[in-house]
This record gives sequence, structure tokens and C-alpha cells, in this order.
Amino acid sequence: IPNYWCERVFMPLPDMEEQMRKNNIPLYGLESLEPIKDFEFIGFTLQYELCYTNVLAMLDLAGLPVYSKDRQDLFPIVMGGGPCVCNAEPIADFFDLFVLGEGEEVNLELMRLAERFKKEGGTKQEFLRQAAFIEGIYVPSLYDITYKEDGTVNAITAKNGAPSTVKKRIIDDFDKVYTPDSFVVPYTQIVHDRSVVEVLRGCIRGCRFCQAGMVYRPVRERDVERLKQLAVTMLHNTGYDEISLSSLSSSDYSKLPELVNFLIEECSKRKINISLPSLRIDAFSLDVMSKVQDVKKSSLTFAPEAGTQRLRDVINKGLTEEVILQGAREAFEGGWSHVKLYFMLGLPTETEEDMKGIPELAERMAEAYYEIPKERRNGKCQITMSTSFFVPKPCTPFQWARMYSPEDYLGRARIVNHTMKQQHNQKSLKYNWHEAYVTVLEGVLARGDRKVADAIETAYKMGALYDAWGETFHYEIWTAAFEKCGLSIDFYNTRERSLDEVFPWDFIDTGVTKAFYKREWERAMQEKITPNCRQSCSGCGAKRFGGGVCFENQNSVC
Repeated sequence: IPNYWCERVFMPLPDMEEQMRKNNIPLYGLESLEPIKDFEFIGFTLQYELCYTNVLAMLDLAGLPVYSKDRQDLFPIVMGGGPCVCNAEPIADFFDLFVLGEGEEVNLELMRLAERFKKEGGTKQEFLRQAAFIEGIYVPSLYDITYKEDGTVNAITAKNGAPSTVKKRIIDDFDKVYTPDSFVVPYTQIVHDRSVVEVLRGCIRGCRFCQAGMVYRPVRERDVERLKQLAVTMLHNTGYDEISLSSLSSSDYSKLPELVNFLIEECSKRKINISLPSLRIDAFSLDVMSKVQDVKKSSLTFAPEAGTQRLRDVINKGLTEEVILQGAREAFEGGWSHVKLYFMLGLPTETEEDMKGIPELAERMAEAYYEIPKERRNGKCQITMSTSFFVPKPCTPFQWARMYSPEDYLGRARIVNHTMKQQHNQKSLKYNWHEAYVTVLEGVLARGDRKVADAIETAYKMGALYDAWGETFHYEIWTAAFEKCGLSIDFYNTRERSLDEVFPWDFIDTGVTKAFYKREWERAMQEKITPNCRQSCSGCGAKRFGGGVCFENQNSVC
């Protein structure tokens, strides 16, 4: 769009930040080198709660007050988007507005409103009041929060005519939405150094712990011919030597065989690698990977999430041990010898048997490998188990779940580690676990309310920065900040929540209803599974948003 200009900006590493502050250099855009405080909008993609202090640092480094109430000028508008906006309350006081849902259309509507205000004039408060009526926009200053004596939320009340419920924005027609196929390509190595094609949005699976699987509903697939065109154009324009098919579950794309066969033919001519993340454990996926992966057979990654069938039923993972082991056998027969397994500890209803089940499942995988005749094996078997500690996220059936202390989490990891050392094939097994103190902080920031903002600012002033990086994370700063602000970490993490509690995010409508979450929570406690969307509709509520197609009945919406 000719009269709009977008730039990128990132938080500098500490040594660069020190020099910028020392020499009074404000944070600037990468393309024009102009200070970002001179832009109309400053937008943050909020992917992970432990980056919140970095947001404050960037506003501070830009020369802007960190609190929205202290930024009285019309511009810049500080806005946020991404998965963390499902509960933006801990950082709501720092932002002017949030974009809830998919931004391709709503961002342009917001910019057109800003364009009109630049021409006709008006205050920031007037701009925000009008922005609040754009579907998908949440303006925190237009909502008052009251609390009960026990510290829980009493009510969220809209004011100045703002809508009482903020509804997420989705793209109805996924094929018609604009997708950039010619864009800036960095000349330094970056994390995602490849061309990416998004094949579908949403997920049919319904894992009860997964926020993305819930809030990105309904499921919408992109036309396979459109994907072929995008892939070829993008590779030609960017010169990347790798292309990735992006989605929450690539295996569930109905035209995946046709698309993969096309890409194999195209990419082999161009000497381009194909990356297929988020594949499930099945024969087709393994066949596909055997075609697109290097002959050296890099490691395979499976995510059983829990060590026993009982607990996999609780979380509605939809994987049986038979399927997992059969997938492993087929992988080993296909030449793979290294497998990575991802699990969670601290899931609702977890027992010691479930914890021990993690290395016991890995042991059975190793046994399956050594059952193959020696001449057909590809070297030594290596099965790496990685456990993260479960964090209940807003807008999921597990949003009512309690968390545990760091010591309790580490105790669970020790049980897994001790059990691993008792296995017959322990030399083929390896175990890694996540940082427990990071998990505790993530839990507070994920389900916190507006009172948490004081602790975030206090922690930042005390030196908390780059909290998502182990070498710069200091848990003691955060505990001191919460204590200084009179807030309890246990209140947000370890207490039991009743089904009728008002959550800080209850006024946010992401499509799936709270009634559905309650039903799924109760089914989890009963260890009952819920069929995926392709098998039958479970009435989650996403049909109100349109765009998706019910797999059971092609004439109804998902």
C-alpha cells in the first residue's frame, strides 16, 4: 500500500543497549534508522510471556513512558498482538490497544483510522474510543476491573460505550487473504532462515492443554493450487535453499500428499530442502520424511506429551502407545536411529506412575530398535526425552488447573531421571528437563491480572531483562518484585480454582466458549477422550466465526 511504511525493530543485546544509552541513541527502525518514537504505530508480537520486560526496555530505550496513561500524544500508538493477547491483563497498562486474532485485515482498518485522525485531528482518547469498535481491537483503558476480597476478579466493566465483549478477528477466506511472496531477506543467518508457506490455520485435534489448538479455530485450509503457486514464487523471489510447510498439524492438511509430491519435484530441480514440522506419528508422515530428509537421517521428533495411556486420555492427546511404538518401529526400519520425545510434567491428575511411564515408554522404543537385525540398524540407538513443566494457559480446558512449587517440579524430574537409570537400555536413553523457576514465572504472567503489571515494572527496574534466556534469568529478582508489590506468586499458581471463578480474560471471545472448556475439563477429570473435529463436531462454538468447514458434514460450518 503506497502510503504505508513498515519497518522492523528488535531489542538490542545488553552490550548494544549499554552503548545506546551511554551515547543517547534512541531505539530505531532497521530500515530507515529513524527513532521508533516518531512512528504512528509501534507493534509488538507477544509470543512468550517471559519477554514482557523486554517490551518495557524497548519503550524505555525509545524514549517513551512505559505506561499508556503517561503517553498523552496521539502518536505513537503502542499495540500488541500474538497468542499472549488471550490474556493481556498483566501488561494491559503498558499498551494503548491489542489486536485479538488474525491481523491481516484489522491492522489495515486501524491504519486507515489513524490516517483520518492525522488529517482531521483528534485526541488519543477519541482515537482509542473509535478503534474499540473495530472488531478484534481491545483497548484496556476502556475497561474497569474490580476485585473481590479474596483477590479474585469480581467484574470487568466496559465504559464510554466500548463493547462488553471483545471478539477476536479471523480471516474468513484463507485463499483470498494477502500473503507476501517478495520480502526482505536478511544477509545474516537468522533462526527461521527459510521460506515459509502456511498450509492451514487451526487444528482439529483438541488437546486440552494446547492454547493454539483452541484459539486458532475454526480450521481453514488453503487451496493446494494456491500453495503451489506461492511456493514457486516465494522460492524464486527470495533465493532461499529451504522451504517449510507451516501449520499446527501439517499431517492434517487434506492435500498434503499432492503438495509434497509437487514440492519434491520442484525442489529437487532447484536443490532446495523441504522442512515438514508438526507431523504426526504415522506411516504416511514417515514415508514423506524419508523422501524429503537427507540420507543421513536426522533425528525424528515425537510428542507423546505423557508417559501413560491414562494421562494421554486426560489431556486428549489422541495417541495410543500402540501407535507410538508402531511409528517408532517404522522409523527405525526406515533408517532412523535418533528419536526425540517431548513430554510434560505436572499435568492435571498426574501420578508417580505417569512420571515413571516416561522413561518406560522410551525403554520400549529402544527395545523395538534392538529387535531389528543388527545388519539393518543404522548405528547406535539414541532416544532423548525432554520434559517441560506444564503451564495452564488461558482459553484452554486446563485453565482451571493448579501449578506446583519449583521444588515439586524438580522432584518430579528426579523421579523420571532415577527411573531412566533403572532401564535395561539406559545407555541408549538421555533425559533433559526444563527450568522449574522459569515455569513458575510463566504461570503467573500467563494467568495474572492487572495487578501483576506493578511487579513486571518493578522487576524491570531491578534489572530483569531477557528473562526467556537462561543465562540472564534471575528468579530472585522476580520474587523480590512480587514481595515488594504485595503480590503472592502462589495466589496465581498453586491455589485451586472453582468452575464459577471470573477470570481476567473472560470478556475476551476467542471463538471457543467457556461452557465447552468446562465440559472438556470435566471430561478430563473423568479420563474421557473427545473425538477430533474430523471425526465429529464437539460443539466448541467456533462455528459462530464462520470460515471453517465441518469435516463430518461439508455443508455445515466447523
